[in-house]
Amino acid sequence: MDSITDTAKTWLTDFFDEDTKKEIKHLMENDSEELKERFYKNLEFGTGGMRGIMGVGTNRINKYTLGKNTQGLSNYLKKSYTDNDLQVVIAYDCRHNSKSLAKTVADVFSANGIRVHLFSDLRTTPELSFAVKYLGCHAGIVLTASHNPPEYNGYKVYWADGGQIVPPQDGEIIAEINALSFEDIKFDKDDNLIHLIDEEMDEAFFEASVKNGSFDAEGKDDFKIVFTSLHGTSITAIPEVLKRAGYNNVTIIEEQAKPDGDFPTVESPNPEEPEALSIAIKKAEEIGADMVVGTDPDSDRLGIAVRNLDGKMELLNGNQTMVLMTKFLLDQYKKKGFKGNEFIASTIVSTPMMEQMAKSYGVEFKTALTGFKWIGKMIKDFPSSQFIGGGEESFGYMVGDFVRDKDAVTSTLLACEIAANAKANGSSFYKDLIDAYVEFGFYKEKLISITKKGMTGAEEIKQMLKDFKENPVDTVQGSKLLYIEDYNTSIVKNVQTGEEFTLHLPKSNVLIYETEDGTRIAARPSGTEPKVKFYISTNAKLDKAEDYKSVNSQLETKIEGILSELNL
Repeated sequence: MDSITDTAKTWLTDFFDEDTKKEIKHLMENDSEELKERFYKNLEFGTGGMRGIMGVGTNRINKYTLGKNTQGLSNYLKKSYTDNDLQVVIAYDCRHNSKSLAKTVADVFSANGIRVHLFSDLRTTPELSFAVKYLGCHAGIVLTASHNPPEYNGYKVYWADGGQIVPPQDGEIIAEINALSFEDIKFDKDDNLIHLIDEEMDEAFFEASVKNGSFDAEGKDDFKIVFTSLHGTSITAIPEVLKRAGYNNVTIIEEQAKPDGDFPTVESPNPEEPEALSIAIKKAEEIGADMVVGTDPDSDRLGIAVRNLDGKMELLNGNQTMVLMTKFLLDQYKKKGFKGNEFIASTIVSTPMMEQMAKSYGVEFKTALTGFKWIGKMIKDFPSSQFIGGGEESFGYMVGDFVRDKDAVTSTLLACEIAANAKANGSSFYKDLIDAYVEFGFYKEKLISITKKGMTGAEEIKQMLKDFKENPVDTVQGSKLLYIEDYNTSIVKNVQTGEEFTLHLPKSNVLIYETEDGTRIAARPSGTEPKVKFYISTNAKLDKAEDYKSVNSQLETKIEGILSELNL
């Protein structure tokens, strides 16, 4: 505890503002446990940049921790480019303090002689990614904590290609940050270097979204959409993009349309959680809508509900929407004729059905670690290849590469195009998905997420993953274990023959079991939240669409059995 107190005392110098010093003194005198939580470590970059709870301390998001990030990044930019006219673009979401923290970040860049394009108000993360390339910037920052709870904020760094930073760059930037003390931060802004941007950028982004997400769908006038921004940034983009694409039958959930960092109408502003879309689904049932779309606070993830075979609204998971969106894009490319350099992409914890589709269409399938930065890196690493589309199970999808991150704006339009067209031709989004299962195999997935907060929680998560690795199962629902993929050691082991193979992906704290019948169980800690996640994928043959309900029921029973076997 002494070292923690010593660290906290370094925040009592004249460099820090009075409010910060006052709060630290209060914690020292009255709340040693809270002081410990705030100073026992430095906030680190995870799969989605830096996210954390707001407040004073090294383990919190505040003007000093973000200022230090920005100072380190400024130093790195100057080392990386001989260009004297360095430029960055900054966006921010609806969270508490996002606007003031974005201004702090802008101030620090400008104090370092770097020109800043700062959005005048909140904007979506995909628009920030687009703006980096559009404006020819060297880097971009978005202040967001995605779908984390209200007390969080965060800081994501993008590079000149519009994609998030990846190794070795992220490590080099972190080294620059860690080499600094807080007193090295230059807060002395140069207002002449900060330029506000808004309508011109919006116009370019909306135009690009409509161009990339439109496919001449039929039946737009007869297609009813209920849309909710869940108090986030997508209200600035999605209604306008849908309107420009010809969708005039859009009902917006007004009580969730106002950006609000408290997210007052939902337990969590995460479209992965069924509860988040409950108001929108209720409205859709009332007015007989065809589709519900809801997005997370920074508008990079989308949740979709459509009418199932019984005519009821059903929330689809990220794997299901990804599969049908990708199949639709593959069909569009096939009509024009494949050139032979196309690829689709997904992640190691997403549905294996993506790979099956790629094989069937004769296009390359690339797989990445969790996090869209890895899919962006693929596009950068293979400039002669054509990225069609791809996503991950956590409700993120990217259409083409005009935006280098998951993009709920264009993906929402794409989903509407698929569904409106299907309805006009006597089918539906749901029926088209079942037809895909008949064609490529019926894959059904489930995610179990366990939250463990604070220092003790981090230890519990570590232990759960250690047990999963050191005490593997022999069988899963009667199917023998075949492979263990350990991304920490980059080794795949065939447990039946003892053979080992090398995994050609960066090291990551992920362990995957695969059984003889193709069942896959993956375990990993979240990179951005105090959670451990278990991903389960099962599959079966679906001979005809009429058998869907019975086979679906069989797979549901199998998943419940797996959860029971693993004590989840």
